[in-house]
Amino acid sequence: MGILAVFALPLLLLGISGIIYIYQTLIWLVSKSAVQNKVVVITDAISGLGKECSRVFHSGGARLVLCGRTWEKLEALYDALISVADPSTTYTPKLVLLDISDIDYIQDVAKEILNCYGCVDILINNASMKVKGAVQSISLELDKKIMDANYFGPITLTKAILPNMISRRTGQIVLINSIQGKIGVPFRAAYAASKHAAVGFFDCLRAEMEEFDISVSTVNPTFICSYHHQPAPGNWEASIWKFFFRKVTYGVHPAEVAEEVLRTVSSKKQEVLMANPIPRAAVYIRTFFPEVFFAIVASGIREKLKTEQEN
Repeated sequence: MGILAVFALPLLLLGISGIIYIYQTLIWLVSKSAVQNKVVVITDAISGLGKECSRVFHSGGARLVLCGRTWEKLEALYDALISVADPSTTYTPKLVLLDISDIDYIQDVAKEILNCYGCVDILINNASMKVKGAVQSISLELDKKIMDANYFGPITLTKAILPNMISRRTGQIVLINSIQGKIGVPFRAAYAASKHAAVGFFDCLRAEMEEFDISVSTVNPTFICSYHHQPAPGNWEASIWKFFFRKVTYGVHPAEVAEEVLRTVSSKKQEVLMANPIPRAAVYIRTFFPEVFFAIVASGIREKLKTEQEN
């Protein structure tokens, strides 16, 4: 009995792990099949997250229209995708120059996008611009630039593509946003404001598009990073403020976000929050206990200023 008990737990864990692996594999295969032959537009495809989304959707057999500000980088991405692709199961990507912050130019680019295949099945709004600094140190011009890139750009492109989807009574729009569309993080006021605005717009759009069978999804990850690393001890980065938000420690890799975007498209989830327990708790505390949230934020700011003065 004793020997059986010793082996029972490892075998049970192994069995559970195998079941989870098989389940995740099946979900992954179903997700990939959901985008096969679909026309998928990805903005800022040359960014780290954009490249991962391009890779995931291209391997799934989607007909990609990749948008970016630099033609050379688009061509490099094109070569990278083609070099590892199976031509019998994938389509050659189309490339379109697009600066999402150039609002006046977006209408013309949208026509070029639609001319690629005659329609758009899935629009992935990925482009984003960040800025960090105290409110009084950020110029109004920069505030407007952030709003153009993170709010007016995506909604202008979405509005230009919408008539095609409405006429066909099918389509899906995905906004890759940020947890800062849910909670405001100090020293990122313009960025947080633009992300809050985008969430508000696409929440309203979701309700309005239901009658046309067009789904709208938002994916809200925490800080997107390439490598996970711990904040150095002994400074404000390791304080209760940073412990609460875990901006760096709980960052997510672009590949994780891209795979979640694929799953979201397949399942047509309305909203996804990609966050570990601490930042996820921050969202709920902000909603149900705002005074507690504000007190933690204020404490973090005071500690940061104190640390800077001591240094």
